[in-house]
Amino acid sequence: MLKRRILLVEDHPMFRRGLKRMLEDTGRFQVVGEAENGHEAIHLADVHHPELILIDVQLPGVTGLKIARVLRKQHTNTKLIFLSMHVDDERLFDAIRAGASAFLTKDVDGDTLVDSIRRVLAGENLINQLILSRPQLAWRVLSEFRALSNDTTPAPDNDFGLSSLPLSAREIEVLDCVAQGLSNKEIADELYVTEQTVKNHMTSVLRKLDVNDRVQAVLFAVKNGWMEIGPQPYAQVEYSRTA
Repeated sequence: MLKRRILLVEDHPMFRRGLKRMLEDTGRFQVVGEAENGHEAIHLADVHHPELILIDVQLPGVTGLKIARVLRKQHTNTKLIFLSMHVDDERLFDAIRAGASAFLTKDVDGDTLVDSIRRVLAGENLINQLILSRPQLAWRVLSEFRALSNDTTPAPDNDFGLSSLPLSAREIEVLDCVAQGLSNKEIADELYVTEQTVKNHMTSVLRKLDVNDRVQAVLFAVKNGWMEIGPQPYAQVEYSRTA
């Protein structure tokens, strides 16, 4: 039997290992990569081209919802399933915009998770069932689609399934590393590039966001909902505009 390729994006190692073991024990799936943050997810998706990405909504640094938009834009045929501690209308709406096929809580039982993955890979969109069970959310989604269909101007980059970040995928990776408190050398080692390349990307980030230093860049991203402050402090963040 040809196993379906899955990428796990989850920052809690024990939960991630448990997911991997459960999925691979079915004999149906192969976990081709495990990422614990946004830049790792982008890198592993580019390397392995998974058929499905199982992604945590609340990643440290660049949020799972924002990373999903980048992944969806770069890998249009890859299916997305979100995992979260709880479900609310706002997260569901953002998941729809990111192009997710399903949204599951982390307390979902193994059989339901496996069945959901199987159905999504078969082409089903399970998130629609959640929308229909929430009338206010369904009306909001319908209203947005109507607005898009009535708009004669070119669709903006933050429409359904596209990234709303003004940065490239590599720049997002660099900013995510900065948010984790990594130095230029550590970022270079993490992304397999030179320190000068990191500096060039960071200079571009500062220019695009129109901020003076990397602390301001991270705070700008947090303020706009692109990032959530992770467990690591920002003590190592450098302040030079030229990076």
